[in-house]
Amino acid sequence: MKSGYKKIVLIVVLLWQVLLLAGCDYYASEQPAQQAPVPFYNRDSRGRADTIGKLGTYSISIPAGVIDGWARYMGDPGDFADPKIKARYQRPPESYDLPIESFGFQYRITDGDIYTSFRKTEEDYRHDNETLIPYGKPFPWAGVIIYGEYDAATPLNFNFTVQNEFKLAKEITHFDYIQQEQPLYGLTVYRANNGIDPKTGEPWKWDDNAKDIFIKKDQTGNIKTYIDCQFTHNINSCHHMFFNDDWHIRVWIGYSRTYLPQWQEMEGNIINILNSWRVTREGKLLGKQIGKA
Repeated sequence: MKSGYKKIVLIVVLLWQVLLLAGCDYYASEQPAQQAPVPFYNRDSRGRADTIGKLGTYSISIPAGVIDGWARYMGDPGDFADPKIKARYQRPPESYDLPIESFGFQYRITDGDIYTSFRKTEEDYRHDNETLIPYGKPFPWAGVIIYGEYDAATPLNFNFTVQNEFKLAKEITHFDYIQQEQPLYGLTVYRANNGIDPKTGEPWKWDDNAKDIFIKKDQTGNIKTYIDCQFTHNINSCHHMFFNDDWHIRVWIGYSRTYLPQWQEMEGNIINILNSWRVTREGKLLGKQIGKA
């Protein structure tokens, strides 16, 4: 009888311990996950929060309404990634240390200002679209894309890009790029087949492959600025790229060839814009933001 009683007591104790453990697990699972601290956000006059992160070497706070589209952070799935991958992806919490891969905005070449929604530049941009582009007049706005460069093994120059461009021209279109005797606007100039269309014997008028190439080297001989200007359906456009060693970024700019003489001013103004967005790791602005609404 005593042995039977002892067995019953032992079973009750064991069951009680199991219930206690289950309760602990349940309690633990019900506790909310520890949340990352919410960063401080700078805001515009309408209360819209800035886009934050780290671009290359500096923390930045990009004014609301400036970015054309959205900012892409390092690790974000690409636009054409598998929808299942996009659905599973969870971006790390926002902070002033979260590396930004790229973002774009519109820059006005004539005065160095930028497009911001709910600011006068939004109205100006719309007006120029309606009154200049349909009539083939030079459009004073440049599309800008900024890329953070985080791979230490990648050189911050266009040496390979230019060499490869010349190589492909020789292999595919069967003409050489010839360096011109005189620089233009401080840039070294290369013209496809010395600027002559081999089919007509006259200067190029239209050919996607016959770009004029302009480069600028630094004191060590590395190509830091690379510009190509095309002849396409009477629209002479330029694609302009440059590296900035201080920021550790690559910048792409697209604009009408009319504004090529201002290439150096554009580079300086774009860096000034980025400098105006710099903040401390806590989000404190280091200057007055250009483009803030």
